[in-house]
Amino acid sequence: MKADRREEIKTIFRTKGEIKLKELEERFPDCSSMTLRRDIKYLEEQGLVRRTRGGAVAMSNIMLVTEDDYQKRAMYNTKKKIEIAKKAVKIFQRGCSIYVDAGSTMMFLAREIPDEYCSIVTSGVNIAMELMKKSVPIITLIGGELNRNSMSVAGVDSAEFISSINIDIAFMATSGFTQNSGMTCGTYTECGIKREVLKRARKKVVMMDSTKYGKNMPFTFANLEDIDVFVTDDDICEEAAKLITDSGAVLL
Repeated sequence: MKADRREEIKTIFRTKGEIKLKELEERFPDCSSMTLRRDIKYLEEQGLVRRTRGGAVAMSNIMLVTEDDYQKRAMYNTKKKIEIAKKAVKIFQRGCSIYVDAGSTMMFLAREIPDEYCSIVTSGVNIAMELMKKSVPIITLIGGELNRNSMSVAGVDSAEFISSINIDIAFMATSGFTQNSGMTCGTYTECGIKREVLKRARKKVVMMDSTKYGKNMPFTFANLEDIDVFVTDDDICEEAAKLITDSGAVLL
């Protein structure tokens, strides 16, 4: 029965996370490849899987694709991150409305932001805690579920909240950057929030250390054409630097 087969396929995805069409053909020898492709398409339409080349991956598995543990990342490339933060904070303007993304590089930016009047919205729990050490800025933490790996919060209402605010400058983090995929991150929800922030921001700033060039995560939230300023360290390779400047973005 078709329904029974699809339930069995769903169980396989829940167990393995990802499966190739060839494996399904071996599992269901009485079914044609076309029938199994339709099964996968059906599951994709139900929001349970995403088709890939030669198979599919469970959405639950995709949602759990994250970066390395935050504490490990926070201790990695600290010199580069400090360099980036010191460059980026020069864009800061007193009295402006700022969005500060989550991420270890953003923690260094939070430390550099002067204790002056401004409104700061962030998805980073650790960012908000760091900014609380300052007495003047108004700090807003968006609501949602906590992602322990990124120390960020995100939820179904987060994008709606962001759509209701005005942002002068958005300081955005990216988990990876490639020519073909642009700027990428690890979860679908995080991607949606980043996209909404960029829609609302007057000036869009991406901060990334040079080691992330060539790294590709599952979800693209922006391309170079969407960015006004790209802040990185002095070790960025010539290829990446050329891509950035050719796009029209300012490279710092």
